[in-house]
Amino acid sequence: MKPAQKRAAAQFFRVGFRVSERRACRLAGVARSSYRYRSQAADQTALRLRLRDLAAARVRYGYRRLHILLRREGWRVNHKRIYRLYREEGLGIRVKRRRKLASAPRILPPPATKPLERWSLDFLSDSLVDGRRFRVLTIVDNVSRVSPAIAVGASLTGERVVGLLEGLRATVGVPQRIAIDNGPEFVSKALDAWAYRNGVQLEFSRPGKPTDNAFAESFNGHFRAECLDCHWFASLEEARQTIEAWRIEYNTERPHRALGQETPAAWVTARERLAETPG
Repeated sequence: MKPAQKRAAAQFFRVGFRVSERRACRLAGVARSSYRYRSQAADQTALRLRLRDLAAARVRYGYRRLHILLRREGWRVNHKRIYRLYREEGLGIRVKRRRKLASAPRILPPPATKPLERWSLDFLSDSLVDGRRFRVLTIVDNVSRVSPAIAVGASLTGERVVGLLEGLRATVGVPQRIAIDNGPEFVSKALDAWAYRNGVQLEFSRPGKPTDNAFAESFNGHFRAECLDCHWFASLEEARQTIEAWRIEYNTERPHRALGQETPAAWVTARERLAETPG
């Protein structure tokens, strides 16, 4: 039993049974000096409340990301204090660990080393409040972790995938390679012809092997936990607006561990400035 719990027990004995302080401390097994101790630490109430507010708004953020958000707001605290308060407030995220199974050796594609070298695309599905299903196409850059677009629709055909990529070609460019699975939208003639015209290599994952497209699976996991699972959508338009707002927040506000806790947009900006520096 911790000292704070022993002090609470002694207080319970004093109030509940109306015994003296000496006898209450003896029953609780705590020294009288410890019972009378009052912490000299600064009041953490405001920090606790702000931490709870941030955790409630971003339910899938752990204490490290919450610490970064607090530092951005001007709180001069280290990650150890945030971790202690995070645990005391019961804000921990329950994570179900899956058992890893051995797989056969395979030839890995060369990893991307710069932005616009390799994108990962994948589909998810969700439903509106009236039960109607809709689909979501996610795109993420494997190096910068920037999501250039997320498409939402009742039906996303191969032609619509090509239309989205063509629009991105005019704004941010096209990657050298695209990692995709074997869904009907990705094996369509429209996407194959577009990739051929633009010199883009399509890298298909093996059937039943989602780990072949690990970047898309990781992004989709964060997207579902932080956006889809946190909202009820009354219409497709509401879904588009909410998802687009999340995409912008992901690119510009959400810290990313693989980028040294920088946001994808800040990481890209720092890289561009470094490239412009002479010498």
